[in-house]
Amino acid sequence: MRDYTKNIIYKNANSLEALHKLNVEKSSQTLFVLDDNNRLIGTLTDGDIRRGLIKGLDLNCSVHQFSFKNFMFIENEINVSDIKRLKQDGIKILPKLNSFGQIEKVYDLTQLNSILPLHAVIMAGGRGERLRPLTDQTPKPMLPLGLKPILEHNIDRLISFGVETITITVRYLAEQIIDYFGDGSSKGINIDYIKEETPLGTIGALSLIEDIKQESVLVLNSDIFSNINFEDLFLVFENSNADMAVASIPYSVDIPYAIMELEGNTIKSFKEKPKNTYYANAGIYLIKKQTVNIIPRGRFFNATDLMNSIISNNGRLIHSPITGYWIDIGKHDDYNKAKEIIKHL
Repeated sequence: MRDYTKNIIYKNANSLEALHKLNVEKSSQTLFVLDDNNRLIGTLTDGDIRRGLIKGLDLNCSVHQFSFKNFMFIENEINVSDIKRLKQDGIKILPKLNSFGQIEKVYDLTQLNSILPLHAVIMAGGRGERLRPLTDQTPKPMLPLGLKPILEHNIDRLISFGVETITITVRYLAEQIIDYFGDGSSKGINIDYIKEETPLGTIGALSLIEDIKQESVLVLNSDIFSNINFEDLFLVFENSNADMAVASIPYSVDIPYAIMELEGNTIKSFKEKPKNTYYANAGIYLIKKQTVNIIPRGRFFNATDLMNSIISNNGRLIHSPITGYWIDIGKHDDYNKAKEIIKHL
């Protein structure tokens, strides 16, 4: 989301004023043309002005005469597939309008991977015992990875996918996390916190969130370092109408022998040095808002408990493989591996 206030111009202004604004605000090449009720009625670029001059308008004509009227915008619910198509079509600036046609916010699609209607929850309450002594005075999510903490890498990745509401669950050395990120306003988002008085497992703290802001909740462990495509995960989840989606890590095992296919003690066939691929839980989940109600309030509850509950109640539980890199920074070797990766990004 970007600050658009300097890019506003009213319909009766002339094109010379518009050119001045475009020259001053060189980082943005689009102006938003508003009427007297602050409703968006057009967009304006220097290209629109050139085309108007070619058609016979002059520089004293109002910007409304030069403006582009069939601009793209969104309102109410965000359709992620539409956002993906707009990006592919080269749309760079996308305003979101309220019910009165006034600008609510403006998205710069050149800076975003997507716009996902998600409330994200980052689990950051663990002690990081296996990373001691590094975690004796620093919570594991705040260990440095390159120029910023592990947790900030995750938050910035969520922001790059248009996520604007994040809840962080905290416990061990919680104040260090809260003091660093605050309310999220420095990053243009909203951050709040859930303090676990006692350990609640890998997903139990979700039960303490009073107001989930979206219809889907993205949950991830704070010690994960990954370039996961959250848009791909969301679209698989949405198109499958699943109750929960689990991001997964492919894990392949090469068997260096010819393996027998048996029926009883009869050999039916051979597989020569097969490779078997399994899928492991990546610690990243998408969950329907109503599915969160399964989690007992204030009790120890793991993500696997939620998965088993969905399965036993004939719900829909799916997985979606991560195709990029993924590291669970749980041990010193994992941390060192992540530090090597960050050097090349």
